[in-house]
Amino acid sequence: MANAKLVNKKNSGLKIGVIGVGGWGKNHVRVLHNMGVLAAVCDLSAERAKEIAEKYNTKSYSSMSDFFSNERELDACLVCTPTKSHLSVVKEVIGNGCHAFVEKPLSFSSRECEEMTELADKANVVLTCGYVERFNPAVQDLKNIIQQQSYGDLLMMEFHRENRMPLHIKDVGVIYDTSVHDIDTAMFLFGKGPKMVFARAGKKFHLFEDFATIMLGFEDQKVAIIASNWVTPKKVRTFSAVCTEGTVNGDFITQEIRIDHGDATIIPRRQQFQEPLVLELQSFVEVIDGRRKQPVVTAIEATNVTKVAEAALLSSETGSPIYLELK
Repeated sequence: MANAKLVNKKNSGLKIGVIGVGGWGKNHVRVLHNMGVLAAVCDLSAERAKEIAEKYNTKSYSSMSDFFSNERELDACLVCTPTKSHLSVVKEVIGNGCHAFVEKPLSFSSRECEEMTELADKANVVLTCGYVERFNPAVQDLKNIIQQQSYGDLLMMEFHRENRMPLHIKDVGVIYDTSVHDIDTAMFLFGKGPKMVFARAGKKFHLFEDFATIMLGFEDQKVAIIASNWVTPKKVRTFSAVCTEGTVNGDFITQEIRIDHGDATIIPRRQQFQEPLVLELQSFVEVIDGRRKQPVVTAIEATNVTKVAEAALLSSETGSPIYLELK
């Protein structure tokens, strides 16, 4: 990529801003501060922006116009605003010549995802999306096992992601906020998108759906089952992979995996816990400073996740499977 901002800088030479510092955004601020690349924060709540800025010794803004008027040397921006605002914010980011990292999902609308992608391509800037579980060491371990066919071919995946509803989520339901993590992870592990989506979802306590089960049908009869809810009081983040010669069970939170193979059970020892968000943002920095050719999560892949989420909602509404042809 030949963008003028893609130069071989040290981390300390980069300047990255964060737009939206509530919820998950404040974690991005912490990590960027520790990396030495945080330039400024922006949030509609001036009080919240100021509080976060003071904590991390940076500048704060409560309007994007002031933010971009004063921060003219930004290399990139992290967009951590509500999902329904992503398109308008990304337009501002790209329009100001900055690379864009957008918290998942890229958008609730695949049409909006495609519009963002086209804008980024025309401006020759990086556009990526925060599907952080790709960077989880447990997922990386499983990806290596699958690629090496250590226990045969991957046939089936099952994911469980359960907890009370996050208080900061106001504009989407559990599928777009929660299930999308596992939709992306399933496609990452299978190495392709599903051909069919079937889902059942419902709402009991919230404005949008707060529980959902999604089945993704891949080529060669392979399948992923994704169960998500905002009802279970205990936080659960687990996966199970069924291969032709063994099974791999993992926990996103503890980053542990257990392999059952024949009569043996193997629990690999992990040297140390690694925060996936740190690995994710390090990877993004490597892209914008030229050390990595493209982001781990491309805009096309993020768009495909949204297309699957759209299909899941449509399937739940109609009671029918939805067939897809993804790029």
